Amino acid sequence: MKLKDLFTFCIEQGIAQDLRGKDAVLAEQKRKNERFAKLPADEKEDFDTDTLTNPFADSRILFGDPETEVKTILTGIDIETAEIVLAHTLKTIGKPVDLVITHHPEGKAYATFYQVMGLQSDVLNKFGVPITAAESLTDDRMKEVGRKVMGQNHMRTVDAARLLGIPFMSAHTVADNHVASYLQNVCDEKKPVFIGEIIKLLKAIPEYKEATGNGAGPTILSGSKDNKAGKIFVDMTGGTEGAKEAIEKLADAGVGTMICMHMSDDHFKMAEKCHIRVIIAGHIASDNLGVNLLFDSVEKKFGPLNFLECSGFRRIRRAQ
Repeated sequence: MKLKDLFTFCIEQGIAQDLRGKDAVLAEQKRKNERFAKLPADEKEDFDTDTLTNPFADSRILFGDPETEVKTILTGIDIETAEIVLAHTLKTIGKPVDLVITHHPEGKAYATFYQVMGLQSDVLNKFGVPITAAESLTDDRMKEVGRKVMGQNHMRTVDAARLLGIPFMSAHTVADNHVASYLQNVCDEKKPVFIGEIIKLLKAIPEYKEATGNGAGPTILSGSKDNKAGKIFVDMTGGTEGAKEAIEKLADAGVGTMICMHMSDDHFKMAEKCHIRVIIAGHIASDNLGVNLLFDSVEKKFGPLNFLECSGFRRIRRAQ
């Protein structure tokens, strides 16, 4: 399997699991290509042409020859310079590493990751928030996150990969789309009535069961196990947390419980004010679930791969 084939397949799977629906994602890509075609030549020079074929700015090949043959992959939820040096060390002691994959973005994927937040407005709309309000709130939050990211030293880890000759890619929203759609489907199918039933459903999933043993399992942040759940909204994709004001709009649309990877204190206070129950499934456990679901599809397509686990990642395979 070549790096370019792996990456292209990950993008395809991210689109297939997108909560907006495949047709909506492809329609937006078509509009983006049409806008690009009309740009003057000088603006085309600076345009991020990767986005014409990849709707997920936080999932990219960060360094390496796309023709690289890949069999052994060092994978972590967070990959920084230390993990790149680890990959190089493993190679020097006879454990070949063909590729390093990070879940959380680095390099250009980190500098532009806020751009994927646009999908949040369509997801909010599917849950009953008027699209005009959803777009306004999401646009403001995207700008805020963009300002925060602007001052970061984005290329540190990519530079380490370049100097040590380690192929490097990120798989962020392409994986988060998997966990969001998976858990939303579980809730829609099982229709848990009480908060405690949701916790039981989560703890039956291997990634959350393991996290529970490590002290980082599903937690009821607001409400109790005997509270009714009402309408359940799984909030696990779209780059990072959306606008806290969107929680009020979700309450108005009838959402009773939010299942999240994590939640800031400001967002939590808004949820309590709006009487929305909050379950924190667990950040790293949720990331693991999304990455594992993505890798299940990869191995079904390309055959077994050798995964070296690091930085909070554990490869858990499901029956095909």
